[in-house]
Amino acid sequence: MIRGVRGATTVNRNNGEEIVDKAHELMIDVINQNRIKPENVTSVLFTVTEDLNAAFPAKSLRLLEGWTYVPVMCMREIPVPQSLSKCIRVMVTVETSLDQLEVNHVYHYNATVLRPDLKK
Repeated sequence: MIRGVRGATTVNRNNGEEIVDKAHELMIDVINQNRIKPENVTSVLFTVTEDLNAAFPAKSLRLLEGWTYVPVMCMREIPVPQSLSKCIRVMVTVETSLDQLEVNHVYHYNATVLRPDLKK
């Protein structure tokens, strides 16, 4: 079955190193909590809020062994008034045997407010 696995994190400032580090940390948790293998991934889409432009969060995937050929893109989030700032979101489209209720969507730092219904 093809599933979408979501995640989000926040950074403290628009700094390239922090953006890549926090995206990397997020991806490690998304991968581990959902037993994702790169060869089963269709694509990875990152978005960032308009206040982040110091680095592509997709660079974080290139730090992971085996993820060299996984298609990845970065986009800008819709600038909705009063929305969470300094936020990086990800959608991993993956072939998995997990049922929809077994998928672990991962939210770090201030991004936990985005989906309080998923807190375990």
